[in-house]
Amino acid sequence: MSETAVEEAPVPASGPVDGFVEPVPMEEDDPGQFPGDTGTLDAPVRRVLVRLLQRRFLVAERNRAQWRTLLENQQVIESRLHDLYVRLVVDHDRGIAYKRQVRSAELDVPILLKDDPYSRAETLVLVHLRTVFQRERGAGETSARVDVEEVEQTVLTFFDPDDKSLATRQTEIRNAVRRLEKDGVVEEESEGRYRVTPLVEIVLSNERLVELRSWLRDRTAASGEEAAR
Repeated sequence: MSETAVEEAPVPASGPVDGFVEPVPMEEDDPGQFPGDTGTLDAPVRRVLVRLLQRRFLVAERNRAQWRTLLENQQVIESRLHDLYVRLVVDHDRGIAYKRQVRSAELDVPILLKDDPYSRAETLVLVHLRTVFQRERGAGETSARVDVEEVEQTVLTFFDPDDKSLATRQTEIRNAVRRLEKDGVVEEESEGRYRVTPLVEIVLSNERLVELRSWLRDRTAASGEEAAR
């Protein structure tokens, strides 16, 4: 009996065989962004997430690339923050994003974000900046600007008139302006001249502004009555 020769199909030199994907050598695996990296986010998304955790605010006007990355990946960034019991707030109208600690009476929530309250001088400067911003916007202006001397003179009227440490108060006020500049509430356009940013509306809500104005009026009235006696 003669043997029948069976013609074998040629096997490609490279590429998938019989529908199977050719394995990738271990040395070609994605090593991650650092040794042992098991994260799944791309580097730009990670940077936005870290910035949100590090800083109080992300402002679109000052960080356009990161703002775009945030909007494109908002859902996954929110999910990562929720894992830490932190909420993400994105104000599209103002172009500002910030975080808030989740607090609940029903849940035992570990607190990650520490409160960093403004000092008395910083709060008083905020009241003035918020008032100027509100006034200018009400007049139809697109922006509000203040001089540091104007801020200083106005805020000094909120302090006790019998306080003799004028130089100390002036230093506190100027330090307060610098702190608020760091937070992005004001931006220095020229020496001593600042633009008030929309961030002031978030840092000091209208409800809180009304409360502080009322407190200042009562305090001023009480000081006047005391001086009249």
